[in-house]
Amino acid sequence: MHVPRVRLPRLLRPLILLALGVLAVPAWAAHGYALWGELRYPADFQHFAYVNPQAPKGGELRLVSNLRVSTFDKYNPFTQRGSAPAYLSNLMFDSLLASALDETGAAYGLLAQDVSLASDRLSVTFRLRPEARFHNGQPVLAADVKHSYDTLVGPHTSPAFKTILEDVAGADVIDDRTVRFRFKKFNRELPLTVGGLPVFSRAWGDEKDPKTGQRKGFDQVVMDIPIGSGPYKIGPVRFGKDITYVRDPKYWARDLPVRRGTANFDRITVKIYKDGTARLEALKAGEFDLMRFFSAGDWARRVNGKRFDTGELVKAEFTHKLPTGFQSYVLNTRRPPLDDIRVREALGLALDYEWMNRQMFYGGYQRVQGLFGNTDCAADGSPGPAELALLEPWRKQLPPAVFGPVYRAPRTDGSDSLRGNLRKAQALLREAGWTVRDGALRNAKGQAMVLEYLDSQETGARTVTPWSRNLEKLGVELKFRPVDFALYQQRLQTFNFEITSLAFGGTHNPGPEYADLFGSKAADTEDSGNMAGVKSPAVDALIGRMIGADTRPEFLAACHALERVITHSHYLVPQWSASTHRMVYNAWRLGRPEAMPPYAAGEDWAIDTWWSKP
Repeated sequence: MHVPRVRLPRLLRPLILLALGVLAVPAWAAHGYALWGELRYPADFQHFAYVNPQAPKGGELRLVSNLRVSTFDKYNPFTQRGSAPAYLSNLMFDSLLASALDETGAAYGLLAQDVSLASDRLSVTFRLRPEARFHNGQPVLAADVKHSYDTLVGPHTSPAFKTILEDVAGADVIDDRTVRFRFKKFNRELPLTVGGLPVFSRAWGDEKDPKTGQRKGFDQVVMDIPIGSGPYKIGPVRFGKDITYVRDPKYWARDLPVRRGTANFDRITVKIYKDGTARLEALKAGEFDLMRFFSAGDWARRVNGKRFDTGELVKAEFTHKLPTGFQSYVLNTRRPPLDDIRVREALGLALDYEWMNRQMFYGGYQRVQGLFGNTDCAADGSPGPAELALLEPWRKQLPPAVFGPVYRAPRTDGSDSLRGNLRKAQALLREAGWTVRDGALRNAKGQAMVLEYLDSQETGARTVTPWSRNLEKLGVELKFRPVDFALYQQRLQTFNFEITSLAFGGTHNPGPEYADLFGSKAADTEDSGNMAGVKSPAVDALIGRMIGADTRPEFLAACHALERVITHSHYLVPQWSASTHRMVYNAWRLGRPEAMPPYAAGEDWAIDTWWSKP
C-alpha cells in the first residue's frame, strides 16, 4: 500500500540542521551544531564514513517518480499550489548546514563554514564560505539567505514553513557573508531548523510583471528555472514522461567533506508513469535502474522475471534505524460524528490488522503503535513522575486513559478477538448515542452513520474494504470515494474530507513541525499538516515544552506525554510500517557502498552516494 507521505516532506526534512550566534562568549561555536552538544565528526574530518570518497563520477541514474501524480506543472517546490518534479528541492538547493545519514540531531557546515550560538541563545550566526556559488556563477551572499528566509515565511509558501519558523524573529545581514537569525525564544532545534532552510538566489523570478512593472510575487514564480547552489541543474524535460537533472561539473562544494563521495552521477533522470502497474512492468523491462517498493503484495509476488534470473536486477532489503513514523487513517475531527472520541475509538476497534497482515501483506509489516516508534521518544508503561508533572495541569481536559498504561493498538490474536473488539465498539457507540435501528447505526435524530473515505487511487479500496466490512457489522457505512489527484490534493488542503490515509514521517528529534501537525493554530490554517483538526491546549502546551526543553530528560518527558495524549485521543487509526527499505536495483549499471547508513531513506542513499559502473 502506498499512501501520500506527510513528512514535512523532503524539503522540510533537511530542516533538522544547525547554527550559532555571535557574542563575546558564544554558547556554541564550531564547524557544526549538535542538538545535545555532541558531534560525531571532528572539525578536520575528510568525508562521512558511509561514502566512497573515490567513487567514480559519470553515467546516469534512471529513477521512477513515486509521486501520486502523472506529471508536474511547476519548478518551484515551495509554493502552495501545483506539483513540482520529484527530488528537485534536494538536488538543486543547498542549505547552510548538511546532516549526516549516520547521526541524528546534528549537522555540519555546507554553505556556512561555521556557526555560533549567542551566549543568551537568542540568536545564531553563520559565516558563509567565500567559494559558495549559485548556478549562475554569482556568489551566495548573506542577502540571499535573508531573501530565502523572508520568502519562505511570506504569503505564498506552504504554511508549514511559517509554523516551524514561528519562534524566529527575523534574519539580519551583518556583512556580505555573515547572516544572523534572531529568535523570539530559544529551543535547541532552532539552529538546525534555520540551518536547514533551502537557499536560493535573489535573481530567481526577478523578472518584472509586464502589466504592473513590479517584480513578480513568489506565487508567480512557477516555471522559472530555479537558481540554487546544489550539485544538479535541470536538464532535458519531456513533460508527462521524464525530467533529467544534470550534474554541475563546476559544483562549488564538490570537494567539501560533507559532499565528498556524493553526487556521483552525471545525469539523474526521473521517469513518470501513470500507475503502479506501469512502473513495475517498466522496471522489469529495464527502463530504469532503481525502485523502492511500498506494496507488500508486489514485493512478495510480482518482483520476478528474466532480468532477476540473470542477476541484472537485484531484489534487496536494507535494514535501517529510522523512526517508524505514524502512517494512519486520519479522522477529521472538524466533522461530526468524528468530533466524538468514543466514535473514533470505536472505528479503530473495527480494524483487524492481524488478519490483514496475514492475508494481504504476507507478514511484511509491523503495526504502528504511536508517534515516535523506534526512537527514544516512544512512551512505555505508565507515566513517570516527570510526565505526570506535565500532564496533571490538564487532567480535566484529557481522556482518563492518558494517565494509565501507554496506548497499544487493538489486536485480534491471542486472547483478543475481532468479536470482542466489536463488542467494545458497540458499547462505545451506544454511550455516544448511536444505536442500530432499521438496519443502520443511527443517532437520536434518526440519522445514519455514513462516512466517506477519500483516496486518489482506485487501488486504495483493497485495504479499506476489510475495515469497511467490519464496520458494517456495527451498522456503519464507510463509502470509498476515489478522486483524481488534483481534486484529492485540493480537498486535503481545505480539510474537505472525513477519513483518508496519510504516511507521517517520524523523527528522532521532534520539534516545531509538530505544531504544524497537531497545533491548534494549524487546525484553522488551510494547507497545514494538522489534517485531524486537533485543537487542544494540552497538546499545544506539551509541544511547547518539547520544543523548549533545556535538557534531554525534559525533552523525552515532553515527547512521551505528547504521544500519550495523541494516541489515547484516537485522532488517528494506526496502520503499519516496515523495518527495512525494499528496493530493486540494476547491479550491472550501479555500484554502491557496502553498507547503508542507519538513518537513510533508501532512494536518498542511492541518489547521494551510489555511482555508475563503466
